[in-house]
Amino acid sequence: MRQVAIYGKGGIGKSTTTQNLNAGLAEMGKHIMIVGCDPKADSTRLILGGLAQQTVLDTLREEGEDIDLGYVMKTGYGGIKCVESGGPEPGVGCAGRGIITSINLLERLGAYTADLDYVFYDVLGDVVCGGFAMPIREGKAREIYIVASGEMMALYAANNISKGIQKYASTGGVRLGGIICNSRKVDGEAELVEAFAKELGTQMIHFVPRDNMVQRAEINKKTVIEYAPESDQAAVYRELARKIDGNDMFVIPKPLKQERLEQILMDHGMMDIA
Repeated sequence: MRQVAIYGKGGIGKSTTTQNLNAGLAEMGKHIMIVGCDPKADSTRLILGGLAQQTVLDTLREEGEDIDLGYVMKTGYGGIKCVESGGPEPGVGCAGRGIITSINLLERLGAYTADLDYVFYDVLGDVVCGGFAMPIREGKAREIYIVASGEMMALYAANNISKGIQKYASTGGVRLGGIICNSRKVDGEAELVEAFAKELGTQMIHFVPRDNMVQRAEINKKTVIEYAPESDQAAVYRELARKIDGNDMFVIPKPLKQERLEQILMDHGMMDIA
């Protein structure tokens, strides 16, 4: 079983990328569970056809500890098992605790079955909170992919996330598998992200072009692979799935100093030197 965490700046497209990637893996016959680690609970909606998933924390608040797995796990497209951690009541507690609580509950209820090929954790934002770092801090997820773009703040976030991976590499055995470039149509974007990845000591594992087909599929509450299986964008996600499945490049990243990151951005015309 490969346990994979997907990180990246908020709003970069982690959940959309993760769900389309998982649809591609499911087409390949892989058995998958997605654990949504975002209080918005939107990590599985395209797999479940828009179904509002009952979150682990809401269920625990309403039903108590004595619950069945069926309360918090639903099965969607391609037989993918879906769980949403959820979050605390607004203004109360740490949202990151939902991840810890969810994983502990799933382990207790036997969700991590022997037939699973992959467990994916779709993790909110930067590694700035111990709770959000939990999948890598506790050694649950050994394989990390960072979704980024050629935008400055996306690369800053990716660099910060790499610092978290480096921190926990020796204790949890976590490794970086690569950068997924979710394009924002920035000039020279692929070359910039490739240069950034090379500095980290990793790879840009795949470039996902920007395509309105993604938005059309989301409006219809589906992944691109389900909504438009013959489209060019569906082929892009299938290729990403094949690359993830066949990846054998896992590294301890070497985060860049601020000055070096800004130099790379300037070298690729992303910052005004004047």
